[in-house]
Amino acid sequence: MDAHSLGQQLHAERERYYRIAYSYVKNEQDALDIVGEAACRALEKLRTLRDAERFRPWMTRIVVNCAIDHLRRSSRLVYMDEALPEPAAPSPGPEAEDSLDLYAALDILPPRERSCVTLRYFEELSYAEIGRIMDEPEPTVRSRVHRALRKMRDYLQEGHNE
Repeated sequence: MDAHSLGQQLHAERERYYRIAYSYVKNEQDALDIVGEAACRALEKLRTLRDAERFRPWMTRIVVNCAIDHLRRSSRLVYMDEALPEPAAPSPGPEAEDSLDLYAALDILPPRERSCVTLRYFEELSYAEIGRIMDEPEPTVRSRVHRALRKMRDYLQEGHNE
């Protein structure tokens, strides 16, 4: 695969990579930055891609790693607006609350479990595809997903979703 082909593949899958990045950071600008950083890393490491058929899992893994790196970097930062009191917001509807609960439950998961759940349920990938992306055996991926779902269920049932 050459740089031109890489650009075409990235363009064709840009929304998918954005969704994956957004599922980690929940911020449009940060997600776009992550996709841009992932594209740069992919271009730098293009020689390591031995089989063009494996581009999609290879690139997905780069996006996930960039998102995790971004979260690590941003966890060290303290933003000034966090010290300000939050303005009162109107109460969200039931669907918005459920969505917020789901994201809160996802946030409690370790990065590898969150990746597995995100790829399985948001990107609708098979366990085998996730295994290729995560470079793990399929049974390990299944275990991670089930363990993560159990943690999320327990979190939501305990009422931590407020």
